[in-house]
Amino acid sequence: MIEKKITTTFYQTDYNSLSSLEKNLIDLSNQSLNEAYAPYSGFMVGAVVLLENGEIISGNNQENVAYPSGLCAERVAIYYAGAKFPNVKVSSIAISAKSKKFEIKDVISPCGACRQAIAEYEVKQEENIRILLHQSDNSILIVESVSDLLPFMFKSKGLQNF
Repeated sequence: MIEKKITTTFYQTDYNSLSSLEKNLIDLSNQSLNEAYAPYSGFMVGAVVLLENGEIISGNNQENVAYPSGLCAERVAIYYAGAKFPNVKVSSIAISAKSKKFEIKDVISPCGACRQAIAEYEVKQEENIRILLHQSDNSILIVESVSDLLPFMFKSKGLQNF
């Protein structure tokens, strides 16, 4: 047996150190979370996708009484971007969250399904997608690729041959 390790690189900064564009993305993700439909969990997430053409697409989580039928903010935003602008690359995604029921003290990052959805777009466009995670203390965690969050992402060019 051989032990191998995977390391992840991320950057931590604060809101005031961001560029004006990045601040705008965080502000828009905060605005978007306030429009989330989260009557069951009270956990609201906003995501904003910046496309290479400058378009900004926002999304928020949409819950349903049949829990598996809901959709996370990240997938709402990236799927809408893919539907509206199918041939335009995604540059970055900014994500913010808040809860009506508890104080968030942990790092909030995309769930596994959202990580895989973002990974699909990275594979499709053959370019990384920068992810900005806005924390409740106004700190920002930045990863340069979803592979930093999902090192064993499910991908295979061979699957496209079916």
